Amino acid sequence: MKLFVSEGNPHCLKVLAALEVTGLQCGVQYVNHEEKVVPFLNRPSLPALLLPSGQYLFSSSSICRYFFEANGQECNDLCNQWLEWEITVLQPALLQTLHMAVLQGKGSEVSRVLQSPLNVLDQSLSKGTMPFLTGEAVSVADVVIWGALHPVLSDSSLALSEHVSVRAWFDRVAVMHSCQSAAQKVLQGKGLQAMKSYMQKQPAPQSSQCRDTQPCNSSPAENEEGERVVSEEEMEAAVLTWRKSLNTSSPATDKQLPVLPKEDKRNVLVTSALPYVNNVPHLGNIIGCVLSGDVFSRYGRLRGWNMLYVCGTDEYGTATENKAREEGLTPQQICDKYHMVHSSIYKWFQIDFDFFGRTTTEKQTEIAQDIFWRLHKNQYLVEDTVEQLRCEKCQRFLADRFVEGTCPHCSYPEARGDQCDKCGRLINAVELREPQCKVCRQTPVIRSSKHLFLDLPKLESQLEQWLDKSTSSGDWTANAKQITRSWIRDGLKPRCITRDLKWGTPVPHPDFKEKVFYVWFDAPIGYLSITANYTKEWEKWWKNPHQVELYNFMAKDNVPFHSVVFPCSLLGAQDNYTLVNHLIATEYLNYEDTKFSKSRGVGVFGDMAKDTGIPSDVWRFYLLYVRPEGQDSAFSWADMALKNNSELLNNLGNFINRAGMFVSRFFEGCVPVMDLQREDKKLLALVGWELQQYIQLLDKVRIRDALKHILNISRHGNQYIQVNEPWKKIKGGELERRRAGTVTGVSVNISCLLSVMLLPYMPEVSQTIRDQLNAPQSCINTMLQGTGTFVCALSAGHRIGTVSPLFQKLEADQIEALKKRFGGQQKPSENITTAQPAAAAAPSDGVKPTAVVGVDPEKAKQLTKAVAEQGEKVRALKAQKAEKDVITAEVSKLLDLKKQLALAEGKNPEPQKGKKK
Repeated sequence: MKLFVSEGNPHCLKVLAALEVTGLQCGVQYVNHEEKVVPFLNRPSLPALLLPSGQYLFSSSSICRYFFEANGQECNDLCNQWLEWEITVLQPALLQTLHMAVLQGKGSEVSRVLQSPLNVLDQSLSKGTMPFLTGEAVSVADVVIWGALHPVLSDSSLALSEHVSVRAWFDRVAVMHSCQSAAQKVLQGKGLQAMKSYMQKQPAPQSSQCRDTQPCNSSPAENEEGERVVSEEEMEAAVLTWRKSLNTSSPATDKQLPVLPKEDKRNVLVTSALPYVNNVPHLGNIIGCVLSGDVFSRYGRLRGWNMLYVCGTDEYGTATENKAREEGLTPQQICDKYHMVHSSIYKWFQIDFDFFGRTTTEKQTEIAQDIFWRLHKNQYLVEDTVEQLRCEKCQRFLADRFVEGTCPHCSYPEARGDQCDKCGRLINAVELREPQCKVCRQTPVIRSSKHLFLDLPKLESQLEQWLDKSTSSGDWTANAKQITRSWIRDGLKPRCITRDLKWGTPVPHPDFKEKVFYVWFDAPIGYLSITANYTKEWEKWWKNPHQVELYNFMAKDNVPFHSVVFPCSLLGAQDNYTLVNHLIATEYLNYEDTKFSKSRGVGVFGDMAKDTGIPSDVWRFYLLYVRPEGQDSAFSWADMALKNNSELLNNLGNFINRAGMFVSRFFEGCVPVMDLQREDKKLLALVGWELQQYIQLLDKVRIRDALKHILNISRHGNQYIQVNEPWKKIKGGELERRRAGTVTGVSVNISCLLSVMLLPYMPEVSQTIRDQLNAPQSCINTMLQGTGTFVCALSAGHRIGTVSPLFQKLEADQIEALKKRFGGQQKPSENITTAQPAAAAAPSDGVKPTAVVGVDPEKAKQLTKAVAEQGEKVRALKAQKAEKDVITAEVSKLLDLKKQLALAEGKNPEPQKGKKK
């Protein structure tokens, strides 16, 4: 297959995004807008897809649909309906919009053209419970409509009315790296201006409005207004709530230690996957587990729930033994050292554990051995002889994490000894093709050893019965359900629970006294032992399923062990254990366009973040903004700067600072009297609705989506201030001065609400806002009760504190330096080859030798592909006899890519020049 696209063509954005989302193999050739690719058409038509059969597709929607269907993702009726709507309704409006904005410079007038289709989209999204247009995962409809809207919704200069649900959905899709990459390739970071050449070649659109076809079950009347319609009843209800008193009971954040379940409370036990002690956590580890758990725990306390949040380091296993040998320490000393590293990282990120423990404790041994004996007594353990891989050079049996080879199921070349990261299937290490010891790279041999197994097939019916109940009544993420179902569908097999190691919880059975428990039997028991080290009454949490709700937070690769293996251990023990009610799994967070790698210096790891000079709250905000909830997402320095500068500085911080400064400057630091008019009541209702959405989403652990509603409130607030202009009205007559007072008082109370909503996400910023406003502590008790309680916490006469800016701009040079620092760049002294042959001649005519940096095979592979694509592009331009300047620019890009490739291969990118004659 070959895909023909052109830069600046918005339709090409969709197909490139679809290609990258599906991951299909397809050549891409860039041509100019006038190129007639499809031979039987008498006009240019791009994009175009040449199929293996020799036939062409030249409708962007058809091409996108083809990619998805080729990837096994069929289009359902709802998806087809959205695609039809995009062609018949959205595209005519967009063509007129782009013509006005790009060619006529009438960006301020485009709102009326797009209003109707955006209303349709917004109403449909706001009514649904799914994060995407057709369900829990991105469909071809999401990609096509996102690609169509990207040029206009990503341009802040266009005066578009705020459509909250559209914006939240748009951001959910935009965070995917495949979509970011497609937008960069087509628009080259130039926004609407990149489309000028393309638009100049398009016929002028008809000025008549497009018809308002409804793709979903909604009536036309529901979509006629430009923003969410607020009824009189909603306004009056908002005013009644506004006038309620603050809840003056003990603050929601106060804790009575130890925290134990209470009869009259919702008792919630939160765990996050135990980080392995030897691995310094990177940003993906932090967002996938501990930070997500922290946000939910803080939120639960604000809701008045009785929360206990526990975590700790997983410390047993071969990796610890190896690290100890490397550093000349005992395994316990290594664990002590790195446990402190983890603790300090999580403390800096403000992870508010009730207890952060570890697995190398007497309680761990006691509880793990008790569960073992119960399983043994109940006949859920079986013995078998196992063939294992043994490295003769290292003189030991190899733990799964120290074997790497080709996956027997999907042929992925870097599968681990226990699981393939690509297809997700579990593997026995001896099944790997071409296995290697990861320590010495020698080929291991197969040896036999007697082991104990958990009889999962015998527990399967109990497990399925429990799973049906838990997944239907609890909040399990879609990927957690899918991964668990695939395990059950494939049939459970006995799972080994012992290992031939020294550093681990000893197996108490006399026939296996030389062995220890396998980490995935032992480690989840750490949740129990860590709680037991927190309180001797730990069983009130862990043997109390009727009174306690258990939430597990993790990345998707940990799901099977928490949804199948560990529950089977507890079910088989038959001791009334609390089993997981809500399993919350994220997808993966990548770093820019690659994976985190400590050894290659790629990506930000937890111990490095604090050295960047960026506050931990900003790190928390951005990681939560791009949290990979439904799809893999990517950390991007450029995007982090953009979100900091636009959302935090210009939106949220700007609103809160202006509101506070108006109180200080115009009203001597005291909140003025507020005489609510219809406009104010409408705002209260809008803010109240956003608060309700925030609560509904966080109740369902939709952490990223809930964050967007905080930003929506500050957007409403900024617009409210801008329209009412209190800085002007304060200089007018009595009525205008009173109006300025009302706007200022309402705004500063919205700031107080925002401080509470921000607390789970940005705890330091939340406290700073409340300090600046001198807000009563009781406000955090009140705002998140019920479905949301936006009360007037700062009444007339309340004196605020000193107001100052909350955020600082991230400058382009600062971000560029950080990107370079964490992009795998090695220090010259570490990589430059200084040894020279004795007879080497000094470079003549002052030509300096060029330093050759270290080899990077992964980067070289990526660049080889990029060079081939750019070379094809240059050849195409030459064949089309394109303008000389255009060809020269593309040749320059090609030469630069070749230099980068040479560096990645460890070669000198600049050939040595001889003397001039």
